[in-house]
Amino acid sequence: MTPKKTWIGAGILAAILLFSGLSAPALFADTGDAKTSARYLQLFDYIYGFIEKNYVDQVDPSVLYKGALKGMLEALDDPYSMYIDADSLIGTDLKDTTTGAFGGVGLSITKPSDSTPEKPAWVEVASPIEDTPGWKAGIQPGDLILAIDGQGTAEITMSEVLSRLRGPVGTDVTVQIRRGKNLEFPVTLTRALIEVPTVKFAMMDNGIGYLRIIDFTPLTPARVQDALDSFKRAKYKGLIIDVRNNPGGLITSVGDVADKFIDSGIIVSTRSRNARDTSEIDASPSKTTFKPRVPTVVLLNKGSASAAEILSGALKDHHLAYLVGETSYGKGSVQQVIDLFDNDQMKLTMARYYTPSGANIDKKGIAPDREVLLPALTEDEEKALADLLSGTAIADMVAGRDTLSPSEADAMASQLAKKWAVSQRVLKKLVMQEYYRTHMSPLYDLDYDVQLQAAVDVLLKENVAKLLQSTKTVLELQEAAAAADAGSADQGATGSASR
Repeated sequence: MTPKKTWIGAGILAAILLFSGLSAPALFADTGDAKTSARYLQLFDYIYGFIEKNYVDQVDPSVLYKGALKGMLEALDDPYSMYIDADSLIGTDLKDTTTGAFGGVGLSITKPSDSTPEKPAWVEVASPIEDTPGWKAGIQPGDLILAIDGQGTAEITMSEVLSRLRGPVGTDVTVQIRRGKNLEFPVTLTRALIEVPTVKFAMMDNGIGYLRIIDFTPLTPARVQDALDSFKRAKYKGLIIDVRNNPGGLITSVGDVADKFIDSGIIVSTRSRNARDTSEIDASPSKTTFKPRVPTVVLLNKGSASAAEILSGALKDHHLAYLVGETSYGKGSVQQVIDLFDNDQMKLTMARYYTPSGANIDKKGIAPDREVLLPALTEDEEKALADLLSGTAIADMVAGRDTLSPSEADAMASQLAKKWAVSQRVLKKLVMQEYYRTHMSPLYDLDYDVQLQAAVDVLLKENVAKLLQSTKTVLELQEAAAAADAGSADQGATGSASR
């Protein structure tokens, strides 16, 4: 144990001792005030001292204190609050997020803290990061990772999951994927240097500007402005803002992006128990660079989270954009990272954020104005696809090709469909995904992407300004849903009584 570690342990213990005036027997003799903070600190002190004096082996004080800190944060049952050891993988991951580069597979994942036989704590993919190995392999939001290189994920920690997924660039890792109820297949991913691009954009042939925001970083506002300037020069007649599979990012960044579209009023507010953590981000006319007369559609799905939901909610509540796609992920809380001793850190949920209409979307998400779901596979298709993906038929077809035209991909899909009863649309997409593993992928795919097709149709075939006049704010949607649920409950109770 280093002198510095010893000093830290002694310092914390001294602070605790300031609250300790009773012996252990007296502590348990009076239970009238047993739940006060002082009593619990005394109990902590008693247990620490007992372990230090009586445990079979000598214990490093830092081990006990770090364990206690981890336990306190885990007891909050908040997946976003945690103790971060500087030497742990999560600590390293936080640093890598700041620098923006690490060796990995490019998947944003979550994992329940508790695992039971009825509900194993498998890893769930929140969103794949675009142009990374996981994204190129076709891994989707909602996919479950059952195993990593043969090791089941239900009984290992998130740190162990990350340590297995990350590693030297160029090395392989195999994950067992479950999609839906029955579809299971292995995917081998070659780790790459993950440098997340924040924005991609292009003018579509139909005159619509397509802006994909992949993540919200300090660079995002400037990159969004680059896109808007480019669209303006091209005289665009409509705008699609695609935040599907966007896991979020910095609240200051999304505030600056939203300010380009909103000229006045609240963009987002945060509310906390403490007044100092309660604030508003307001729009400023001087920062608005987008002309609202250009009809705008926002694309979102269940992989759109946090800052992506802040932007979607702000544009929706101000009636500036029409939302198309799926209900978003539902992360409506704000975390702060607090520095501790020896470069360790604590990430703690400090507030919840609210859209301009006053809605918090935590665990609820934002419902689109027009729901467009991806076509679901039938049970027979899932089984056939599982069989197809367990082999190398698609890889064998595509191997060695320098080019692959849409007609060639159609022909391959038709050939595959003769043996595997899966829709040709899905098979063609799998063929193209395999090809793009080793080739530059296009920014969008109008042939396959039904949600993007729907967004384009809204802009080209409908009066968006008129549509926006009748859209509900996020809060109005939540209130309507709550009223509908209450009505259903009342009808159920009445029906039960009449029988």
